[in-house]
Amino acid sequence: MAAASSQRSFAVRVPATLANLGSGFDALGVALDLYLEVRATPAPEDAFYYTGQGQLPNTPDNLIHQGYRAAWQALGETRPPPVAIWAHNPIPLARGMGSSSAALVAGAALADAISGHRLGREGVFRVTAALEGHPDNVAPAVYGGFVAALADPPLALPLPAPQGLRFVLGVPPYEVPTPLARAALPQTVPYADAVHNLARSALWPAALYSGCYEALREAARDRLHQPYRAHLMPGLEEALEAAYRAGALAAFVGGAGPTLAALARPEHIPAICQALQAYVGQGSTLVLGLGRGLAYAPQEG
Repeated sequence: MAAASSQRSFAVRVPATLANLGSGFDALGVALDLYLEVRATPAPEDAFYYTGQGQLPNTPDNLIHQGYRAAWQALGETRPPPVAIWAHNPIPLARGMGSSSAALVAGAALADAISGHRLGREGVFRVTAALEGHPDNVAPAVYGGFVAALADPPLALPLPAPQGLRFVLGVPPYEVPTPLARAALPQTVPYADAVHNLARSALWPAALYSGCYEALREAARDRLHQPYRAHLMPGLEEALEAAYRAGALAAFVGGAGPTLAALARPEHIPAICQALQAYVGQGSTLVLGLGRGLAYAPQEG
């Protein structure tokens, strides 16, 4: 059994994320400055205490514990040290803002910290990308900012962070569970649509590196997933066009949805918030900047 000091408390902070960025399905993502905060202390048996958005089960099946166990297994430990975990989560659940990935990364990062950082940040990424099966949320959750990533082989590369831009998020009141959104996708797509997305996903790093942010509107255009999921998000197409009319540089569905994200200059934020009201309904709009990646708090005790 892995050893852990009963005198120490370990804490991590993990950002919300947006996956896909429209055209970069399962490959591009970005971190937001909204953070899941988790703390763990060695305990006689596993326990879980949770506050924030929605609920996570107080059982070993919750995603934080899943990430924790997977990380220990990657270290060759079949019996992870039991811990009491306290989690505060402001990230809306099942809204396409990476709440599940943040939980997995937090659990794996706690195991990394308790083990003396035997995994390291890259190991946390590898473990959680394998758990998710796609890296577009976990990569920015670990590294922060804009990231391009692969799960197999595991690889994540940061992209330049645009200065002075913010995200306006339209968050409807209903959930779109990831399994439901995945089930809406076809098994094959037209060749022309694949080429369309390949070209536009390449525009994301080109626009970010060059500072030609006007190209992001075209970079975000998608034919591989958003059209097939639109029936799960009433008013989506109209909301995307409304965001552009209000001045958005790019607009796309966050992950599996239903959150709609618009990247904008500050002067356009009020108009975009207003433009998204019909789509949001009884939900909410958030204005967030780019997030930093996984952070380890100093050990206590």
